[in-house]
Amino acid sequence: MANLDVLCVGSSVVDIPLHPVDRSVFDTVSYPVDDISMQVGGDALNESIILSRLGARVGLVTAVGDDAAGTFITTTARSEGVDVSRVRVRRGLTTSLNIGLVQPDGERTFITNRNGSLWLTEESDLDVSGRIGFAKILAFGSIFNNPLLSGAWIADLFHRAKAAGMTVCADMVPSRTGAGIEEIAEALGYVDYFFPNASEAIALTGAHDEFEAAAVLERHGVTNTVLKVGARGCLVHNAHTTEVVPAVGRDAVDTTGAGDNFAAGYICALLRGMNSIDAAVFANGVAGLSVTRLGATAAVRSLEQAEEFIAGIDATGT
Repeated sequence: MANLDVLCVGSSVVDIPLHPVDRSVFDTVSYPVDDISMQVGGDALNESIILSRLGARVGLVTAVGDDAAGTFITTTARSEGVDVSRVRVRRGLTTSLNIGLVQPDGERTFITNRNGSLWLTEESDLDVSGRIGFAKILAFGSIFNNPLLSGAWIADLFHRAKAAGMTVCADMVPSRTGAGIEEIAEALGYVDYFFPNASEAIALTGAHDEFEAAAVLERHGVTNTVLKVGARGCLVHNAHTTEVVPAVGRDAVDTTGAGDNFAAGYICALLRGMNSIDAAVFANGVAGLSVTRLGATAAVRSLEQAEEFIAGIDATGT
């Protein structure tokens, strides 16, 4: 019997968003912004916190340094009800700090430390022993996000999860090392739900558009491809349907972590027994709510809040 609903594997960082910032920042000696604060971030950490707030039992497998930022991450995750017993605290590793330059329209650019944990997490840092088979879903934060994790290691992780009866969900970011679909082809064959955005999927597959990209991913063994298509919502593709599900939300304050919130929302919907389309509606709503405040985990507080937000949008149509 599973004692967790979801096991989140991947990166955990500290985000420091600066908002609002435009290009004139480089022409000014002192540039005032509305807020500068430390916030948790990183794909696996974001997903684990949002899933816990949505009512799931969640475990986190990640690596941080033996430093103040690492302590901030583990303390925050624990306070959110996340099981942090498999968080590796590695002496000599610097926990990554990401500076987010958030534009007035909510779009952002991250400045990252190439000598931090995001870049230097090793396969041996992510210890899933005693956890495979004891959760219903494996959520792999983002393929390619930790450059030292090989495609073979990811494929082995996914294979073991599937053999233990777990549902495998994964997201991705563009490779930092130039790796392509051939590097993760074996891993994709084990993925039940894949959540890249459209541009990532098109670049990965060499397709002309998101529809072709989804078809290519299906040929590589992905059971359900759910492509995030920005303000249009998401494209759900599987053997039975191909459908664009409209976005749910209003103007964005900060899009940081919207994709992680989307993935968490979709996984929560799967746990609640929703079909692929209804899950997409709910995930779009969680993502739409997430961008209404600054930071990746600041907006979404509970399942009831998310449901009320979605119902309110449906009622007003905006």
